[in-house]
Parts: sequence; C-alpha cells; structure tokens
Amino acid sequence: MTASDEVPPPGVGVVGIGPGGGRLESGAPLRVGVVGAGAMGRNHVRNLSALPGVELVGVHDPRSEAAEAVAAEHGTRVFADMGDLAGRIDAAVVAAPTVAHAEIGCALLARGLHVLVEKPIAASLEEADRLIGAAGDRVLAVGHVEFFNPAVQALLGIGLPPRFLEVQRLAVFTPRSLDVDVVLDLMIHDLQILHALDPSPVTEVRATGIQVLSPRVDIANARVELASGCVANVTASRVSAERVRKLRAFLPSRYYSLDYHAQEIHGYRLEEGDGGRRILPADLEVERAEPLRRELEAFVSACRGGVSATAPLVDGRAGRQALATALAVVDAIG
Repeated sequence: MTASDEVPPPGVGVVGIGPGGGRLESGAPLRVGVVGAGAMGRNHVRNLSALPGVELVGVHDPRSEAAEAVAAEHGTRVFADMGDLAGRIDAAVVAAPTVAHAEIGCALLARGLHVLVEKPIAASLEEADRLIGAAGDRVLAVGHVEFFNPAVQALLGIGLPPRFLEVQRLAVFTPRSLDVDVVLDLMIHDLQILHALDPSPVTEVRATGIQVLSPRVDIANARVELASGCVANVTASRVSAERVRKLRAFLPSRYYSLDYHAQEIHGYRLEEGDGGRRILPADLEVERAEPLRRELEAFVSACRGGVSATAPLVDGRAGRQALATALAVVDAIG
C-alpha cells in the first residue's frame, strides 16, 4: 500500500482498502478483531477497546473460557468461529502461538483483511514468505512492540548507525511463550532493532545458549557482525532473578545508554576545541508512551493508507529479516 502525507481537499477523507477490495472511508471506524486471548491478545484487546477511530468487533480463541474472560473485561464479543469474525472486520490482530501464525494469517489475508501478526512473524522463513506473498496490497504488520518504544525511536532519530551495540534483555521465568526458545521469544526484539539502526546485511553470527528450566534454550548470547562493520553483542535470558532491558550504543565520538523499561536515554559526546577534548552530557529527550498503543496506532494508520506520526510500521519484510537473523543465532547455538 502506498502511504501519502498529502492533505486531502476539503470534504474528502483519506481512503484505505477495506475487506474484499472495498473502500475504507476515513469517517468510519476501522473494524478490528483479535485472534488469540492469551497474555498478548489480552493487551491488544485492552488497547484496541480504547483506541480512537477503532471499533473492536470481537475476539476469537479456541479456548472459550479465555476468550470469554477477555471479552467480559473489555466489553467486547466472543466469536466461536474465526470465519464469522473475519466476515465482520476490516483488520485483524493475530496473537496466537507462533506455529499457527502462517495458517491463521494467510487465511485472514485471503479474506481481504489487513493483518498484524505477533512476533516472530512465523516459525520458519518459508512460512514468513507465505505470509508476505499472501498479503498482496493488504497491510501485513509484525508485532515487534519494542521498536515502538519511544526511547528506541529517539535513538533512531539521531540518524547515525552505531559501531558497537551491547544489549541485555533478562526476564523472570514464566510459563508463557514456551513454544519457542529465548532467541525467538526475547532476543528477536533486539535483532529487529539492530537492523532498524543499521540495515546492512549480516556477515557472521556466533552464539551459545543452554536449557535451564524448559526443554528449549532459556539463555543465549550472540555476537552478530554486519557488513558495515557494526558488531552487536546480545544477551537474552528468561531465567533471571530480575528484569533488565538495556541497550548501549557506541558511535563515533558519542555513547548512549538506553533503558527500555524506564524509556530513558543517557548519553555522552566528545567535543574538541581550543581548550582540548571534553566529554559532555548528551541525553536524548524521550516522550514516554505505551509501545503497544503506538504499534496499534501505526497499524491503524497504515490500514487507512496513512503514516503514523510517531513511528513507521514494522512490515512483513522487516519481520522476516529479524526472523532470519534469529534463526541464524539458533543454528549457531547448535
């Protein structure tokens, strides 16, 4: 879909593509449904129920009790049949287990719907390609929610790729998302952000990881080198005693420390003058906001044929790139 920033003439709204190729008028709310009533599905329902310009039509989950609990909490309707929900909406959020992303996403795209699928985009690159191919002129977005963290957007806003990144993403163990290992569960957030900061291709991946509390890798460390020369040292764990989400970016003559949770960036820059070299504070201003809400705002804007004022969409190809690097880390762990 081609995005446009042009202001329409008086009385003419921005028009997107509705289901089946119909016109989606700007005055009408975007009708959205959520497939999946787990932890992420619940958060999507919470945000969509309060998002201006959106009509939350309902939620579908084969676990009827989970769907009914989420629907009751946020005043929406349960659909026992996904096809019934699909026939009443313009766009869908897929918050199902990763192994079901391709099947559900392709079915919804085939109905002419715009789709936001949670990260990772799919369980394999072949399935990711199926989703991208099925999208056609529909919006296919991927739920890399950390990309929409205002601190990440502030770092991207300086427009300079880093030379070295050091990232720690440590989480307390929970039974959620155990259908994938920690690389596809947590590390993939930071791999997607690495590619957003520096789009050059990956040239080398070295990694190690071990199982601790589940049958899959629970803690992993990866060294990812890009063609530009940038190197990222990324650690992810879901068996930590404390929650840590920090990124340190080293650039020529400057350094930034980003705290994902606090949504803060502290920095320093080197200044050279007649008085010699000085290291000065260079903190970046961050306007705090809920990343998931910003992600959904960007999705809704794209469905209407526009561009979000806060962040661009993470589309299917960006989601595939993050998945490809994540799978390369998994392969390197062996």
